[in-house]
Order: sequence, then C-alpha cells, then structure tokens
Amino acid sequence: MGYFYLLVLVLFSRSCFFQTTKGLQAYQAQLFLQIRKHLEYPSQLQILDNYSGSLCDLAATAHMMISCQDNFVTELKIRGDKLANVSGFNGYAIHNKTLSETFSINSLVTTLTRLTSLRVLSLVSLGIWGPLPDKIHRLYSLELLDLSSNFMFGSIPPQISRMVKLQTLTLDGNYFNDTIPDTLDSLSNLSVLSLRGNHLKGQFPSSICRISSLTDIALCHNKLSGELPDFSSLTRLRVLDVRENQFDSQLPVMPRGLVTALLGKNLFSGEIPAQVGILTHLQHLDLSFNHLSGTPPSALFDLPNISYLNLASNLLSGSLPEQITCGSKLGFVDISSNKLVGKLPSCLDNTSDKREVKFGGNCLSIEGHQQHQSSYCKEANTRKTGRKIALLIAIIVGSILLLVILAFGVLFLSRRCFQRKTLETQIQQKAVQENPTTGVSPDILANARFISEVMKLGTQGSPVSRLFSLEELEEATNNFDSSMFMGESPAGKLYKGRLENGTYVAIRSLNLLKRYPIQNLKVRLDFFSKLHHPHLVSILGHCIDGGVQDDPFANKVFLVYEYVPNGNYRMHLSESCPEKVLKWSDRLAILIDVAKAVHFLHTGVIPGVYNNRLKTNNILLDEHRIAKLCDYGMSIILEYNEKPEASFGSQDGRKRIVDPAVLMTSSQESLSIIVSITRKCTCPEPSSRPSFEDVLWNLQYAAQVQATADADQKSDFTS
Repeated sequence: MGYFYLLVLVLFSRSCFFQTTKGLQAYQAQLFLQIRKHLEYPSQLQILDNYSGSLCDLAATAHMMISCQDNFVTELKIRGDKLANVSGFNGYAIHNKTLSETFSINSLVTTLTRLTSLRVLSLVSLGIWGPLPDKIHRLYSLELLDLSSNFMFGSIPPQISRMVKLQTLTLDGNYFNDTIPDTLDSLSNLSVLSLRGNHLKGQFPSSICRISSLTDIALCHNKLSGELPDFSSLTRLRVLDVRENQFDSQLPVMPRGLVTALLGKNLFSGEIPAQVGILTHLQHLDLSFNHLSGTPPSALFDLPNISYLNLASNLLSGSLPEQITCGSKLGFVDISSNKLVGKLPSCLDNTSDKREVKFGGNCLSIEGHQQHQSSYCKEANTRKTGRKIALLIAIIVGSILLLVILAFGVLFLSRRCFQRKTLETQIQQKAVQENPTTGVSPDILANARFISEVMKLGTQGSPVSRLFSLEELEEATNNFDSSMFMGESPAGKLYKGRLENGTYVAIRSLNLLKRYPIQNLKVRLDFFSKLHHPHLVSILGHCIDGGVQDDPFANKVFLVYEYVPNGNYRMHLSESCPEKVLKWSDRLAILIDVAKAVHFLHTGVIPGVYNNRLKTNNILLDEHRIAKLCDYGMSIILEYNEKPEASFGSQDGRKRIVDPAVLMTSSQESLSIIVSITRKCTCPEPSSRPSFEDVLWNLQYAAQVQATADADQKSDFTS
C-alpha cells in the first residue's frame, strides 16, 4: 500500500511541475511580446509572430539570441540596424533613426526587470532613446550589460553601481553627456568598462582604480579632462584606451601587465617616463598628437613584445642614440612631426620590409624625406629651455603691470576701447572686400575660432606654410618646363618641383576665370594651409602674382603641395594599369582613408568644407599606399559653386558595374555591403541618402568582413 501512495505522490509532483513550467513559459512569452511592442516591432523579432513553442527552443540568428537555464531566460541579445552616429541629435526622436516619439525607455526597462534570471542583456543599434532610468539596477542578476549604439543621453545612473554581479558594462556610441559616476568601485567583479564615443565630461574618477578585477578600460572619444590617476594598482589591466579626450597631465603610471595603451589625441605634456621600460607585455602604444617633450627613452623601442609604436605630432626633441636596438616584433613606428635632430638609428631605417617607419617633419640628417631646416628644431628647443625663465619674468612684470593698471585703470580702459573700435573698423574695411558666392566671408575664415579640431590633429609638428616668390617656383620647375609637367585638371596645370633645400613639391597653377582681390585670396589660402590631416595632401605655401605693382587684384595664383610619389588611385585600377591591379581589400583601405579625410572636412572645421572633388585622379597614394585627397576646397578658394554629379544607374546588376578584379578578390558579404551603401548614396532623393558617418561606418564594416573572409580562406588553404 505504501508503494501506491508513493506513486501517487510522484505523479502529482510531476503534474505540478509541468503546470508550473507551462505557466512560466507563457509568462516569459508575454514579456517578450511586450518587449517587442516597446521596441516597435523590429524585424529581428518577427520570428515571434507565428511561433507557439518555448522561447528557449528558438534558434539563434545573427541578430537575435535567447538562452535559458532550467526554463528561465538568462540571455537576451538583439542587434538592430539603427546606427547612432547621427549628427544633430538633440534629445528628441528622429524619423527613421530613433524609435518614435511615443517610445518610453522607462516602460522598456520596467518590462526587462521582470526577467529576474537575466544574466546577459545586449540591446544594440535599436534606436533606443532617452535617459537611462535609475531602475536599471533592478536587473540585479546581470553579468553583462551592452546598450551600445543607441541614443541614450544625460547621466549614467549612479544606481548602476548596485549591480554587483556585473562583469562587463558597455555603453559605447550613445550621447551620455554628464560625468562618470564616482561609485563604480562597488562593482567588485567588473572586468570590462567601455564608455567609448559619448560626450562624457569632467575628470577620470579615481575610484575606478579600486576595481582590481578590471582588464579593459575604454573611454575614448569623449570630453574628459584633467589628469589621469596612477594605474599601477590595476594588476589585471590589459587594455587602456583614452584617445581623443582632453587630458592635460603628465603621462600616468601604468601597470606592468598592460598590453595596449592608447592615449593619442589628448593634451598630455612632459617627458615620456623611463618607467615604460618595465612594461614587458606592452604590444601597442599610441601617444600621438599630444604635447610630449624631451627625447624618447631608448628602452621604448626595445620592449620584447612591442609591435606598434606611435609618437607622431608631439614636441619630442634631441637626437636618438645611434645604438638603439629595436624589438624583434616591432613592425610599425611613427616618430614624424616632432623636433628630433641627428641621424636616424639603423634599426629604424626603411630598408627592411618587416618594419614600417615614418619620420617626416623632423630635422633629421636625411635628404629628400621632407625634413625641416635644423634651425626650426633648434629654435623650438631654445624656446623650450627659456620657458621657465620667461614664466618667472612674466610673473614679476605682470605684478608690476597690475599695480600700474590699478592706478591708471580708468584711463587705460577708455583708451583701449577707443583703439579697439578703430582697429575693428580698419580690419573690416581692409579684409571684407566682398561677400564670396560660397557664403563664407573672409573675416569668418580668418577668425581663429573658425577651426575647431585642426589643432587636435597636430598642426604643431606639421610643415609651416610660407609665401613663395614666383622666381622660387620658376627655379624649382626649371621655368615650368614641360619635363616637369604632371597633368592638368579643371583646377589648373600641375608641375613637379624641387625647392632649394632639396624637398620635392607639387605646384598647381590655378585657372582664374576672373581677377580676385588679393586680400580675400590670402585669407582663404592661409586657412587651408592650417588644415593638416593624415589623409589630406598638405598645402605647404602659395604664390600670388598681381602682375602689376600695387595692383590689389591677382592675375595668377600658385599652390605648393607636399609631393606624393606613388601616383593617383586611377593609375592603380585595372582599366589603366593591369599589372598593378589592386585587390578588393586594398581598395577598401584606400576608400576608408579618403572617407576619414572627407569626414574631417565636413565636421572637423566650422563651417564644413564641401564639394571636395571626389574623383579617382584626385586621390593620391604615397609609398606605403596611404591615400591622400588633393584639390579639396577649390570651390572656397576660387569662389565658385561646384555642383556634385551623381549617377543613378547602379540598379543594373553588380557584374555590369564592378571591376572583374574586385569580383575575384572580394567576399559576397563585403561586396554586398558596399553595393548597398552605394545605392543609398546615389538615391535621387537627397533626404534618403546616408550621412557621411554612415558611409564611413559601412566601409569599415565591409573591410572587417573581408578581413575575416581572407583569414578563413587562408586557414582553409593551410589546413
């Protein structure tokens, strides 16, 4: 009889279990239907429309994954197609970019918190917008939270520090614009902190250095400032990425186990500490575009694992010891645009194929490699040596002047105001000759505030623009001999020249359709000479010939460019040069370089520079196949409106428009990405065309896809 009661008990328990499981599955299914509604029915969740089984049995796709444990949903990953890099987002819904005006991020988070067993939550590129609610901490079981590439703004809620199980926090590519919470040290299990590409401001919270479990810190592309703390206590830290911020201290102390340190495009000053010699695990170091001074430590080049070293566009000075040895894994070194003198150490010469070295823009004893005169670096070093003395004198003199100003303040200020008004009147009469047809007046172009990010891109180490005489250019080109002629474009004839110091240059003789006021031309040319970017051909100077003495109008104008030796992009296409045909991955790399240059011209200066002659023969390649755009900004320099031309016949199939060499060297997915974005770019309706940020993102994504495909193919071939 006892066995009978035991059997009944077992059957009853199983029945309750199945009923409970069924109820749980129904409850979670309802939650997912609510989530789908909150996200406004994204295509990635269409699979739920006609699915009647358990959520835990859904097959994962490239855009959605649900994982379960004991019938409880523990992982939810959804990746959409709404990219967050949109210019002009101001905290409100944008049609076809964000979710609609009726979207409520508060309701979405409330629904998500009912999935009490959730350990992994990834909602990427779904157009989610609004401030991240405080109640996010109710997802107390989360170990990974990824909300990147959305439109969240405001503060990162301090309550997030109560999610003590978090191991990965990723909020990249949003619009958070407050300070980083100083309470994150409560996340004692956190290993990855990634807040890249936001608008975060304020200082780096020192409390982060108390999270001993951290392996990755990525805070690049923000507006953080001040000094960085001592990172030596983070013994597990492997990646530190704080590029493109406004940190202005000396370089921080870094932990011995660091593998990647990216600190470029900040305001770091002082010397590179000798302490870097103990970073034996370091593989990648980027200190470019800062204000670092002194001579780089020799040990930096000989670290056992270093493969990438970028010290470009700083104020580094002195001479590198000839006996410097380079690590066996060092494959890329950039010491260009500094104040270095003397000889280049033998291990940094360019004779070896295994190492790429860039060293232009210094005062090294190397002929024909775009080096400055030695006086350029000596003057800079002299200024640096006397800076402390000058500062002391300035303080003393300033104190005396302050007493004088206090005594004669009223008289001084009144005279100052009068002189300022007179000066402004003179400037306006002299500079504003006429309003250009492009809508950019000369006084705006001359204003120092016109340039927003040029200084961040390293004008300090770039060649100084100068005014050339016509006689200098005639001597450089052998009186513009036909043997120096390089070609002709709508902008004018192009000649190769060699300056007196041995530097090769390219000289463009502009076609003037009318006489231009010399003052207006100078303002424009001075502005463009200040634009320096790795993928723009730099303007080294100009020559304006009035023809008649004291004539205020120009008859001839010559632009002097840096010489780019490897021809233009068109020469490297199969249609004109079959033996040097470029494969698909090489072409993508070139197009990405050009896209970065155009993106800088559009957004790096205010107002943006448009109509930049994006043609294959205006894309030049240097000796390393690095692409540089030339003849940009001609519409502003010569005051004419150039209408962009677009072809709207890309719909006839890719075989009719794609080079056969591309078809043979590209993967289907990579090529499809480019064809898709190309069709959008050539859409007849301007409002339907993508932003340049979208174009650049798609080019980079296509390159990543192609690199993966090439690696897989190589692996298959090897095996």
